[in-house]
Amino acid sequence: MASLNIGFNGARKKTAARIRAVERRNLITVCRFSVKTLIDRSCFETIDDTSAEFINFVSILEHILSHRLKGQVSWFGYESPRSFWDYIRIACSKVPHSCIHSIENMENVRSSKAKGRAWIRVALMEKRLSEYISAALRDFKTTRRFYEEGAIVLGEEAGLLADTLIGLNAIDFSFCLKGEGLDESCPAVIDYTPYLKFTQTSDSISSDEEEMRTLGSSGSEAGTPESHMAASLLADQNTWYSKSKRLEQKYRVVLEQKGYLEELVCLREAQLSESVSQNKSLLQRLTDTEISHKQEKEQLEFIILELQDQLTVMKNHDLRSRQELTSHLTNQWPSPGALDTNAVALDTLLYRKRTEPWEEYVLSVFIFLECTVSSQITHVLMKYMQLHTTTHLILDSSRVAGAQRMIQEAKALRL
Repeated sequence: MASLNIGFNGARKKTAARIRAVERRNLITVCRFSVKTLIDRSCFETIDDTSAEFINFVSILEHILSHRLKGQVSWFGYESPRSFWDYIRIACSKVPHSCIHSIENMENVRSSKAKGRAWIRVALMEKRLSEYISAALRDFKTTRRFYEEGAIVLGEEAGLLADTLIGLNAIDFSFCLKGEGLDESCPAVIDYTPYLKFTQTSDSISSDEEEMRTLGSSGSEAGTPESHMAASLLADQNTWYSKSKRLEQKYRVVLEQKGYLEELVCLREAQLSESVSQNKSLLQRLTDTEISHKQEKEQLEFIILELQDQLTVMKNHDLRSRQELTSHLTNQWPSPGALDTNAVALDTLLYRKRTEPWEEYVLSVFIFLECTVSSQITHVLMKYMQLHTTTHLILDSSRVAGAQRMIQEAKALRL
């Protein structure tokens, strides 16, 4: 029993896979026929919303884009149907200068299905329908999120679809987007009758002719030789007429294919020339960038060398300044023996018990300094003595003025 169920499930899966493959093949084939019909019709009249060929093409494209489209799952787990516009709106959002935002803001087109139909018409008028479809198919992650396994947009037929739609760029479409015919809730129905043609094989035609001859010969047994000759001439005439019809039909098919291929070749050549021009501009920009970078590098290297030279000059100048300062200080500073003797005498003078008045004491100290050491050392020792004496006594302004006056007089006497 289990083996029977397994076999039944396998057969059912094979049947479902065959059905999906037939659906994909039928839709892609009829889409190619519809594109060729539109191209032929555009040679004689303008394609608009009332054209039967355009209505059929839109129906086919809607069926292709809605083939095995996943439903939208609500909060309660129910799956509601959705339109292909939800997929196109996200997958084509990164297309440069796209019409997605404009269609979203259209006031007279409200439903998702109507926006999808409006997008098809706007893309055809912009001659960018193939570009939109190709961009959507490249976003494989979004496509997998919106479609189930076995969908046309997930199979090998998707590339054929994008290539087939390129031929529509040669047609000038004119549509009205007021929204009356876009919001129709009825599903799109494909008319297959323009594409269903029975082609009789040569063997079948030969057998039919042989049958006609047999019928003519059986009927001519009771007739005259003139009637037999007339019947044979009529049969030959019918044979040549049928052959000419077949040749004319083949010629038209070949002519249609030739025109379609010429359009594709022209489009590919235009794309190739555009790519070549873009490549040349990119190469020119790259060359200019390399030249500018080389110039900047040379300038930076020159600046670095100049800064290194300046740093070397500054180091040499600093070294000479240090040497001059060291020699100057060495020449101005007294010998170590004299400095030690003067320091002992000054210390004795500062720390001895002072019995004379303050002015005489300060005068004796300054006279000692003026007589023993140079002016630079005198200034340092004066600061030291001032700090030392202020810790023992606070000098008032009159004593300081008197001491300064006495120092000036002592300097005058010394000179």
